[in-house]
Amino acid sequence: MRHLKSTRTALCALGALLAGSVLSSAQAAGTLTIATVNNGDMIVMRQLSTEFEKAHPDIHLNWVTLEENVLRQRVTTDIAMKTGQFDVVTIGNYEVPIWAKQGWLTEIKPDDAYDMNDILPSVRESLTADGKLYALPFYAESVITYYRKDLFQKAGLTMPEQPTYDQIRQFADKITDKPNQVYGICLRGKPGWGENMAYISSLANTFGAQWFDMSWKPTLTSDAWKATLNWYVSALKADGPPGATSNGFNENLALFASGHCGIWIDSTVAGGLLFDPKQSQVADKVGFAPAPKGPYGKGPTWLWSWSLAVPVSSHQSADAQTFITWATSKDYVKLVAARKGWVAAPPGTRASTYAAPEYLKAAPFASFVLNAIKTADPNGPTAQPRPYTGAQFVAIPEFQSIGTQVGQTVAATLSDQMTVDQALTSAQASVTRALRQSGRAR
Repeated sequence: MRHLKSTRTALCALGALLAGSVLSSAQAAGTLTIATVNNGDMIVMRQLSTEFEKAHPDIHLNWVTLEENVLRQRVTTDIAMKTGQFDVVTIGNYEVPIWAKQGWLTEIKPDDAYDMNDILPSVRESLTADGKLYALPFYAESVITYYRKDLFQKAGLTMPEQPTYDQIRQFADKITDKPNQVYGICLRGKPGWGENMAYISSLANTFGAQWFDMSWKPTLTSDAWKATLNWYVSALKADGPPGATSNGFNENLALFASGHCGIWIDSTVAGGLLFDPKQSQVADKVGFAPAPKGPYGKGPTWLWSWSLAVPVSSHQSADAQTFITWATSKDYVKLVAARKGWVAAPPGTRASTYAAPEYLKAAPFASFVLNAIKTADPNGPTAQPRPYTGAQFVAIPEFQSIGTQVGQTVAATLSDQMTVDQALTSAQASVTRALRQSGRAR
């Protein structure tokens, strides 16, 4: 367990370092306070932002880099209360349309040089409300299956062009080697609407489950939800790493990159890190395939973009828009490529990135990711009619709260505090209460 613990310790130390000091509500004139998540691409943005400050000597950048759940809590509180702590916030296509309609975000109007037509249509549309743009995409993602080709070869396994979840479970069983700290499968277990519930909601779709029926009644005690959660819990207990409830995207990325995971189903954005020999010990051993299919075999498909937006409460909106335009531009992509290599270029947003021969050569996953994002359909069909949209989230304001609450309940099944049936019964009751209190359901 020594290597596993050292991996986690290093990751926690990095997060603590990046979190920085507690910010005060008053910032000096000319200082932009930027709230962002501690993902690898954002760390690169922070490192390269000195180039922005050189080009704009009158603008100083103050970074607040936080773990995903903490970021969402801090940003939501600040933007809803309009306290003006942040001039730039990192949010996704869940928040953008909801917060824009609340009047919390500044409309973004890039000039012609920015080339909005270069942004992939599915990503661009997810950041608009009533025909107006309210954020610029830093990177975009869908979902993918990563696996260790060497472990598959050793076990005599072949990854199908389109795996099923039954097959993934069989593969994970065969490549798990716990005495050597190699775990057959790594999945998000950390509670949070954008952590474990992002993956589990996506899993539920392809198992034929959904959050609500057309009357906004939760369906969390359905047979399809039970099958979903039973697969998830049994797979992680049999073949997953210890302490799975502490593992979100970043923790699983660290585990896979350090050789501790055989299969990982998660965001396409991890490809740029896993295939980079500077950051991954298994860069030459990674294979990839589409996300597995469950019994239903269809369902809405994952589309997410971490994007930069400007709250209406910012007192330096013009400077903030100047920064987010720079950080999401073609020139920024080229800057990353020059400093970090083309494999590290922010993925999923610009057609020009995928037209660059250097990127296609450096990133073997590029065409797969491009197709996954182009064809991602968060509005796709569920097994039964539904009153909401979204694949790995439900596009209603209440989901941030109920998703996190259910995520905590689901995590209890991994630590044997609840059975699957107990967890789903508890989740059904809590979500029912929440929607009645919000007035959405009777």
